[in-house]
Amino acid sequence: MELISSNLNIRFLRASKLALVLSVVAILASVAALLTRGLNFGIDFTGGTLVEVGYTESVELDKVRKDLAAGGFSDAVVQHFGSARDVLIRLPPSATQGDQKLADKVFQGLSAGGTQLELRRVEFVGPQVGSELAEDGGLALLYTLIGILVYVGFRFEYRFSLGAVLALVHDVIITLGCFSLLWYEFDLPALAAVLAVIGYSLNDTIVVFDRIRENFRRMRKGSPEEITERSLNETLSRTIITSLATFLVVLALALFGGKVIFSFAMVLIIGILIGTYSSIYVASALALALGVSKDDLMPVQKEGAGTDNRP
Repeated sequence: MELISSNLNIRFLRASKLALVLSVVAILASVAALLTRGLNFGIDFTGGTLVEVGYTESVELDKVRKDLAAGGFSDAVVQHFGSARDVLIRLPPSATQGDQKLADKVFQGLSAGGTQLELRRVEFVGPQVGSELAEDGGLALLYTLIGILVYVGFRFEYRFSLGAVLALVHDVIITLGCFSLLWYEFDLPALAAVLAVIGYSLNDTIVVFDRIRENFRRMRKGSPEEITERSLNETLSRTIITSLATFLVVLALALFGGKVIFSFAMVLIIGILIGTYSSIYVASALALALGVSKDDLMPVQKEGAGTDNRP
């Protein structure tokens, strides 16, 4: 049973001008935030100290965080490492204390209440490594968009390719802008989530484009705008079901997954909302604005194909 009737006739493109204004405003606000505030980079990008400790018994991460906060390390990132007795602690860089002093202070704070634990490893992640990660992450995003441009252009038509890539750039900029405005920590899991958002949004856009191409070839009457709106209505049920199911999963991750994967889940939450909007209002509208028509999507007739079966 379908969630939404396939006989719907919602005039999506009537709101295309309003959607364009909203998208431009959102992009400008995001760019302004990124230029003025930047991103709240995590230790993966800024560098810092990595401390691994082992407890004699299983320990809850909330207790570890409370002990660290009492010792002056409220901004530490804590996670289990291998088992419930092994804990990995990541500390931001300190200009006044060396790595070993930081590690000793952490160890003293965690063992202050008589807790038995072992200091196993102390490592320093330099800012040079962090800058290389940021550069490599930016290159990964760039290469991904170039690959998508080639793939969609090969599978569909170059106007669809440009529409898809511009919609993805739209999604990435707004997602990063939201992270800047909300000042959530941006770390390697968040970067991985941005790449996942690109894949998710592209998949939704490809489904819509596939239906548009099918309807361009099947429907003899109707303008490109009417055929596009029909295609959007026919894929609306699938879009809502997929987006809602994915949104509920990542919302559960954000609420119950803990601090370690919070940034990953938040990028996905923002990206799903923006990506669903862009696959409906941005990608298709851009392809139409670039002048896509029926002739561009009709199958190419091979020369002499009509005379092959003549007696």
